[in-house]
Amino acid sequence: MSKRLPGDPTRDQMIERMVRVDHAGEFGAVRIYEGQLAVLGKSKIAPVIRHMLDQEKAHLKRFDEMVADRRVRPTALLPLWHMAGFALGAGTALLGEKAAMACTVAVEETIDEHYAEQIEALDGDAEEKDLKQTFEKFRDEELEHRDTGLEHGAEQAPGYEILTGAVKTGSRLAIWLSTRV
Repeated sequence: MSKRLPGDPTRDQMIERMVRVDHAGEFGAVRIYEGQLAVLGKSKIAPVIRHMLDQEKAHLKRFDEMVADRRVRPTALLPLWHMAGFALGAGTALLGEKAAMACTVAVEETIDEHYAEQIEALDGDAEEKDLKQTFEKFRDEELEHRDTGLEHGAEQAPGYEILTGAVKTGSRLAIWLSTRV
């Protein structure tokens, strides 16, 4: 771990924040894919979305366990992420399959950066080896989702740069808020 500066969270606070924000993120991801399926559930892309949803549900289950085992307070923003995640998934799906995949790419690229920062922060922390391995495994799966989105035409979505930029900004804001609230 890097040197702690005045005002920085303690190691325990940092770990608690990591679990809180990742729990919120996986919850939001489940809701995004549920929103996409609400619109695209009978389309040819539905099995692909269901597969990603199933992986996100497994991630959420693991973080539900960690929240309970570690006695971490979940973010107070879960009701907002419940609605916002579904709306984001359904809204982008209403724009078409490629827009839904563009949403997936944007969210997963942001999550990749986030998990990479957490993994780096845990380097050398022997007590949290299992947590770091969980982050690494989930990061790999999030990167698979990004690649799946790209393989299914995300970059061909109308307004791809604007759409992904907006989704990334919203995702970064959700991460920042969920870490703290």
